[in-house]
Order: sequence, then structure tokens, then C-alpha cells
Amino acid sequence: MTQRHQPERLPEDRNWIASAGLDRRRLLVAGNFAAGFAAACRPVSSSAIQTSAEGLVEESVSIPAADGFAMPAFAARPADKENAPLLCVVHEIFGVHEWIRDICRRFARAGYYTIAPDLFARHGDATKIADFKQLVSGIVSKASDAQVLADIDAAYAWAGGHGADGSRRGITGFCWGGRIVWLYAAHSAQLDAGVAFYGRLVSQKTALQPLSVIEEAGKLKAPVLGQYGALDQGIPLADVDAMRAALEQAGKSPPDEITVYPGADHGFMADYRPSYDEASAKAAWQAALGWFDRYVKAGT
Repeated sequence: MTQRHQPERLPEDRNWIASAGLDRRRLLVAGNFAAGFAAACRPVSSSAIQTSAEGLVEESVSIPAADGFAMPAFAARPADKENAPLLCVVHEIFGVHEWIRDICRRFARAGYYTIAPDLFARHGDATKIADFKQLVSGIVSKASDAQVLADIDAAYAWAGGHGADGSRRGITGFCWGGRIVWLYAAHSAQLDAGVAFYGRLVSQKTALQPLSVIEEAGKLKAPVLGQYGALDQGIPLADVDAMRAALEQAGKSPPDEITVYPGADHGFMADYRPSYDEASAKAAWQAALGWFDRYVKAGT
């Protein structure tokens, strides 16, 4: 494929809008169930999964960050299991809304203590803003790389002191959070593994976000599984190929891996949106569980 046929690397907000229009035939729902989802995510697709909280303990908590900020977070864990391995779930640009909480429940049902810190909370409530551009310019762009990485450090420390096994640490994230997974794996020597879902690999640098994932490849301290969609216009396959080459050149692959799902677009895991691709999502979920079971749960 020549360069002229490569898709445009869409900005974060435009990419979500583009991927949301894949299947307008799908019935969309509202009502009490949809109320927990971010304003920018409504209406909610009928394919949205609701995970039972039976057998789990879930709570909204406040975590003291390094700068003294009281950072809100959502936590879920198995009710009958002490010292469960710890997973941090990093949200999309929409903040800690119902889908992120449901992802936490899913991992908790798989035996993990999950914590989802609200990494945008200092700058506003991302769940309340319906306009994509306003969301990115008013909140997302203000969360610095340094602040986000330090806040995740604080989330791990808090959970390790509140019932999780802080010596076994994994991290996963989606879209904006997928980029953070790669960066955190380059940041923390205490991390055991990461799974990044369609996290941007090549970024436009700013004063607050000076890091580009591909340039951090040689610094990775834990194995990362990247999961991407072949149809993603924000992360073209040229970027994925370049990241694979960077990992190989740095001697990080294996164990680091990148899987591309042929029929998937950006947001293919997001079952609450028309971008959801069931076959790819199911395969990617099983791959994530296998990765964490190998590197985090087993303590290797």
C-alpha cells in the first residue's frame, strides 16, 4: 500500500466521531441504564453489556495524590478473595463512566482487584460534557503526562493499602488510556504487565504531553500487549508497523506483542457504542485475560 492510500491520522475527537457511525441500524437505548454513561456517549447502544456485581465489592473512593489532590476513583474486587492481584483501568477521554466501571467489574469477576482513578478530575467532570471538541480542549488536553503517571502511582499505593496485592500489578486502558498504558510501562519498574487497547502510538507533542509512545519503546519495563483495529483512522497501520519495528529494534519483542483485528475500528471494545465489533472484542478480551493471568496473576 502506498503512502497516499494510508488513512489520515485523525485527532482524538474526530476519530471517536468517525468510528461511532459504523452501524446506525443498531437500536439505541436511553433511560435509567444509560444515565451512568458519559454525556458524549449518549445515546447508548443496545449492545452495551451489564455485568452483575453479585459476589463483588465495589465502591467509590478518594485517593490522596502526591500533590494533595483528593482524586476520585472506582474500585471493584472479589468479595471472597483477599490480596487479589491489582489492575489499574485507565479510562477513555470520557472519564470514569459506566462502561469503565463495568470493565472493572468484568476484571473483578476474573479474580482481580481493580481500580479506575479519575485522571481528569482536577480539570473538570469529563462525564458531563457532550461536545467532543470541548471535552478535549477543556479537560483532556490539561491532564499532563507527569500528573497522570504520578496519579496512577498513587492509585496503586492506595489499593495496595486497602486489600489488594500491591506486589502484582497490571494496567489496561482504552483509547486515551491505551496510550497511557504504554507510557506507564516505560515509567514504572513495579509494573508486571500492560494491555493497551487502541492507544495512540504517534502523538502531537505539547508542553503538557511531551511523550510519544513510539519514542518510549526502549524504556519499557514490563511486557505490553497492544490491541488495535485495522480500520482505525486515528492509528493507521503505518503507525502500528513502526511501533513493531521500534520494539524489535529495542529488543522488547518478544515479550511485547501487537495484535491487529482486521474487521475492527477505533473503539471496537466499546460495546456501548456503534463502533463495537463483537468478534474482535471477545478475542481481545480473552487475550487480555491470558496476558494478565500469565504475567500478573501468576506473579511471574
